[in-house]
Amino acid sequence: MRVLLTGASGMVGRNILEHHSINEYTLLKPSSRELNLLDFSEVNDYLKINKPEFIIHAAGLVGGIQANMADPVGFLVKNLDMGRNLILGAKENNIYNLMNISSSCMYPRNGINPLKEELILTGQLEPTNEGYALAKIVSTKLCEYISSTDSRFNYKTVIPCNLFGRYDKFSPQNSHMLPAVIRKIHEAKFNGNRSVSIWGNGKSRREFMYAGDIADFIWYAIKNFKNMPQNVNVGLGYDYSIDDYYSIIAKVIGYDVDFEYDLTKPSGMKQKVVNISKLEAFGWTSQVSLEEGIKKTYEFFKSQN
Repeated sequence: MRVLLTGASGMVGRNILEHHSINEYTLLKPSSRELNLLDFSEVNDYLKINKPEFIIHAAGLVGGIQANMADPVGFLVKNLDMGRNLILGAKENNIYNLMNISSSCMYPRNGINPLKEELILTGQLEPTNEGYALAKIVSTKLCEYISSTDSRFNYKTVIPCNLFGRYDKFSPQNSHMLPAVIRKIHEAKFNGNRSVSIWGNGKSRREFMYAGDIADFIWYAIKNFKNMPQNVNVGLGYDYSIDDYYSIIAKVIGYDVDFEYDLTKPSGMKQKVVNISKLEAFGWTSQVSLEEGIKKTYEFFKSQN
């Protein structure tokens, strides 16, 4: 089967490419120079010429709170255009199977945790990543509309919890919380600093899954795509506080450091953990523990610096 993977150079994409199941498929993995997802005519032409039988849409503009707050227009418009162009292009070219990789940022900021798939569009979004969330909601609903109005099309959405792992972004401007903390504590150890700063009060709770696990799920889901729910959360089903993550990362790095709280900075949603009842019924569970995933991620970080 010919599979098109967008976002092959990103963290999720590169973990997908490292999975052993890749050898079972013919894979198309165009770079952004080879396929500009922001241009519908280019997307349409690419699909018409290459005729993939299955699409994994993992491309996107991604980043943590700081990056989202600095460029809400880019996070909304670029992600919206990428998703819309690819999904509509796939429909135009009668490509019947598409897996849309979305985000748990779509859920309402005051949604009851664990967050169920049915909560999408039931409340106000978290302001610090609202633009990104809106773009992901549109792509998710577009997949729903197409699948519900024409049974030939299986366009479904994966909703991962927060992810981290090899090939993550570690820069202070663009990284998510966990890789940012790895860099922060590593640099504190290297420079002999005895304290590091935590945004907010450290009490917010987050769910982070190792990126190798989402890759494993994606290949599992391709093989069982007819049985996959229309929208499905992929995560652990449990969370940790920000304080916990800092402490575990400090332990892995091997540095006893004090934590200070910057209460002038936003903490984001108080809690965000996904309900995995549909995932469990689908027959998949994560394999990599938090500490093991952090160790692998830290080794990757050191290899790049």
